[in-house]
Amino acid sequence: MPRPMLNLNELSAGNVPAITPAMGAALAEAGGVCLESQGHTPGVRLIVQGCRDGSYGLTWHPVSEQARRSWNDERKATEMGAEGIAILVADIAIGYSAIEASRQGTGFDYWLGDETNATFQRKAGLEISGIRQGNDSMVRRRVSEKLRQTERPENPDLPVYVIVVEFGRPLAEVQKNERDE
Repeated sequence: MPRPMLNLNELSAGNVPAITPAMGAALAEAGGVCLESQGHTPGVRLIVQGCRDGSYGLTWHPVSEQARRSWNDERKATEMGAEGIAILVADIAIGYSAIEASRQGTGFDYWLGDETNATFQRKAGLEISGIRQGNDSMVRRRVSEKLRQTERPENPDLPVYVIVVEFGRPLAEVQKNERDE
C-alpha cells in the first residue's frame, strides 16, 4: 500500500489560509533546497514521530541553481523550509490547518484551526523549528526549548504543538505542550 504524499508545491496553491501563494512558493523552494542539500530527491520518505507517528512521501519541484543561490543563507533556508514542511505535517498528522500567522510574543508561529464556512476558530498554536542536519539528541533538545518557549501565562489552557523538522533523515518530531484542557 503506497504511503500518503506531502507535496511542498501545494503550498503555492492558496489552500492554506495563513499562506499566500507567493509565500507558499517560497516555503516550498526553501524546503527543496534544504532537502536536496542533504542528498534527498523528490519522493523521499519523511518520518513523523512523537505524539503523532507516520511515514509520508515528500515531494517538490527539483531545485534550480538560481534557487540554491537565492537560498544561500543556510539559517534562513532551514527556517523557511521547515515552516513549509511543518504546515503540511500539521494538516495531515494533527488535523488542523495553519489559519493565521501569530504575532510576535505569543510564543508560537501560527494559529491552527478548522475552516468552517470561512469562520476560523483558533484551536491551538504551532511553533516550528528546523535543523539542517542533526542527531536525536539535538532534535529532543530543540523540542524541549520550543516547548518551554510556548509556556505563556496569558494562554494557560491553549494547546500548542511543536514541530521540529530535521532535514538530514528527513524527520518531523511532533510534540504537544500538555496543558490542562
